[in-house]
Amino acid sequence: MELFSNTFSNLENALNYSSLKQKVISQNIANADTPNYKAKDVVRNESFQSVLQSSISSYKTDNRHFDFSGSRTSSASIVQRDTKYNNNGNSVDVDKEMSDLAANQILFNALTDRISGKFKSLENVIRGGK
Repeated sequence: MELFSNTFSNLENALNYSSLKQKVISQNIANADTPNYKAKDVVRNESFQSVLQSSISSYKTDNRHFDFSGSRTSSASIVQRDTKYNNNGNSVDVDKEMSDLAANQILFNALTDRISGKFKSLENVIRGGK
């Protein structure tokens, strides 16, 4: 059951990331005409090593195997972009923000479909496959 709970944890972290990204994109679009506003972006604070450790630990098939558990919680941080597009010092590119918004919406929909499928699988197991 640990493998199943890791999946839920990973999906939850991805949904949290997507939600934060949605808020930042919305804030950027809302401030598109604000002079000297610096556009923000969301970056994941995961190193390759932590992603590798998480992947290795999720495929543990026997309790006698070594535990490579690492930090499974991925955090994200908001950073400012240093680019300048407008003469008034504003760095929001509305076309890029709308593109990011569409990509984030696709990611969010895929994640919610995946977690819904996991819950349906769990419900099927509880009902005994009926």
